[in-house]
Amino acid sequence: MAGLISLDEALARMLAVALPLDAESVATVDAFDRVLAAPVVAAIDAPRADSSAMDGYAVRRADLSVMPARLVVVGESYAGTAAPPALATGKAVRIFTGAPLPTGADHVVVQENCDRDGDVVTVREAGDGNVRLRAGDFDLGDVLLAAGTRLGAGALVVAAGADLAEVKVVRQPCVVILGTGDELVSPGSARERPGTIPESLSPALAGLVIAAGGKVTRREQLADDLSTLTAIAIRAIEEADLVIVTGGASVGARDFAKPMFGPALDFVFNKVAMKPGKPVWLGRVGGTLVLGLPGNPSSALVTARLFMTPLVAGLAGRDAAGSLVWQTAMLGAELPANGARETLLRARWDGDLLVPLISQDSSSQLMLASAAALIRRPANAPAIGAGAPADYMPF
Repeated sequence: MAGLISLDEALARMLAVALPLDAESVATVDAFDRVLAAPVVAAIDAPRADSSAMDGYAVRRADLSVMPARLVVVGESYAGTAAPPALATGKAVRIFTGAPLPTGADHVVVQENCDRDGDVVTVREAGDGNVRLRAGDFDLGDVLLAAGTRLGAGALVVAAGADLAEVKVVRQPCVVILGTGDELVSPGSARERPGTIPESLSPALAGLVIAAGGKVTRREQLADDLSTLTAIAIRAIEEADLVIVTGGASVGARDFAKPMFGPALDFVFNKVAMKPGKPVWLGRVGGTLVLGLPGNPSSALVTARLFMTPLVAGLAGRDAAGSLVWQTAMLGAELPANGARETLLRARWDGDLLVPLISQDSSSQLMLASAAALIRRPANAPAIGAGAPADYMPF
């Protein structure tokens, strides 16, 4: 395929530029699902003092050598307060979960094992110690989370529990999505305008960008006018880390997706020997990446899955290559011999079997709702029958 590069080569070139952006500090409370650009280091001990794991009475273990033990209650301790005065022999402190132990106390008797009569508590059974030791979880200065950690719910608890008001994270890539085509109109208006079709791609692409860790700063649908497109391209380059352009990548009289960026556009790759999605391209204008996707819906989502999603993920500090791992499953239907281009077939699951969708047309929209996987067929691959293994990737 003259002038085309292989899918593997295109993916490798994309991954080479899918590098984390610079770091920024954000409030810990706003850092969910972000990727750490620097380690999380504990600013306090956890727990900050020896504390109770249960509601009960803080005592000296030595006072429980003879059971039942009668002890005089000399105070109370609640979570969030300073520790009570030191505990003398023969004394006890009423204590609640999370509260600090008085100095000298080394045991908490759960309230179910005690009988209280005025200021005297009778301990019938010592039970477990129920004490959380100071710094038993982590110490001041401990490295709790490494750079590169994605802050899911558990990791975010750790960062906040380390008493950090802010964390340093990889900056979210700002993405502008530009849909080109005179025929495109906003969903809901095509029925009133003959010759038009709903612009169906940008909402889906925006969702994929967000799921991959980016933020969409602008979406526009644009007519095929080069002067207008050029002005909008200049603005997009100035404000975005990544510009996504759909359509306009062929060689027709009104295909301006590449010319709109002018001579400064430097290609990472330009067209790939794959089906669907041959027109996909990736370039750079200054420090901004530009990804061109086909205008046909199936082609666009296939190439978005292979190139846009991992590219955004890499810029956001996530594992870009990890989303491109091919797996193997058995086919639930036969596949005909493949042509000269590597082919990605949309497929659904039938139990543990992969079944290609009925329509593989690049303009198909309805079938996309059922697509759960991409079956990878090498160029010129022979026909294979049901039950044969095939490489696939979740779609």
